Amino acid sequence: MGGNLEIAYNLGEYDYALPPELIAQAPMERRESSRLLVLDRGSSLLAHHGFEGILRYLEPGDLMVLNDTRVVPARLMGSKETGGQVELLVLDPYKDPGLGSKEGYVCLVKASKGLRAGSVVSLRGGARAEVLSSAVDGKARVRFEGPDELLQLLGRIGEIPLPPYIRRNGAEPPCDDISSYQTVYACNPGAVAAPTAGLHFSRSLLDEIFAMSIELVKVTLHVGYGTFSPLRVEDIRLHRMHAEHAEVSEEAAGRIRAAKEQGRRIVAVGTTVVRILEWVARESGEVVPFRGPCEHYIYPGYRFSVVDGMITNFHLPKSSLLLLVSAFAGREAILDAYAEAVRKEYRFFSYGDAMLIL
Repeated sequence: MGGNLEIAYNLGEYDYALPPELIAQAPMERRESSRLLVLDRGSSLLAHHGFEGILRYLEPGDLMVLNDTRVVPARLMGSKETGGQVELLVLDPYKDPGLGSKEGYVCLVKASKGLRAGSVVSLRGGARAEVLSSAVDGKARVRFEGPDELLQLLGRIGEIPLPPYIRRNGAEPPCDDISSYQTVYACNPGAVAAPTAGLHFSRSLLDEIFAMSIELVKVTLHVGYGTFSPLRVEDIRLHRMHAEHAEVSEEAAGRIRAAKEQGRRIVAVGTTVVRILEWVARESGEVVPFRGPCEHYIYPGYRFSVVDGMITNFHLPKSSLLLLVSAFAGREAILDAYAEAVRKEYRFFSYGDAMLIL
């Protein structure tokens, strides 16, 4: 990280006004019919397109990196022995099922009264959850009992954990969140939040991109619920990023290294891809195979070694994701782009419109 005195390290400098009606509550009917705001980092110039307009900015030889994590229905509703309602959100559903059955899983717990170690929660379908440790900061370790492994249990009785700013309130949902809040290339289950930049791609659009001689590579970062957590420090340098499980295969790492060596652009689809690529290259400057926790926190002053361009959504004020895109394009350029997006009534956050930053 740099020590440039001109860099704003006060969290208040990364705020912006957003009318609540611009927070998207459902996706567009066609994924690729969302809007696209293009920001040129060199000139700070902006251009407006439909998302399909991304094709005019991609070039043969570019390498586009996708996050193939799959969101699991990790929210479980149940009741205590006393009858009180309990909500459990499994934060590490990707964990090895054998290890999980012994040690339990970390869950975000919501209950009328705190759950103590030894408490039992009855779930739908006859399943049960035993609390192994008392809740601390709203989190407890829980072991699930039933005929299924965890992913099968969640698939049977779990609910998709939508971000807190998407309101359903028990009403008939405007879309099928189970399919809408999922990329078309998702294949590795384990996330509790979607890598939302990828939601704009349909299979047909990906086929068009591939036909342009653009290389597509997949990595995995299981997005955690902490992605929605606000920063709680005024000095952004003091924030600590939550860890998320990530995987970069030997093949993927080799293809990305080859593209860099050949001077081809690396275009990341989403901030999750940016973080994992920069994380695995933090020591040597090159992308290497990796499997383990990623806790890369990128804020202004960071020097990027892998990513040349990124596709991303519009992020919450004062969030770590807004800091990341500010590190990539500059704080003023990003805030000016966001102000323009508000004026043009773009749709914000997970189900909202997209940005391309080159």
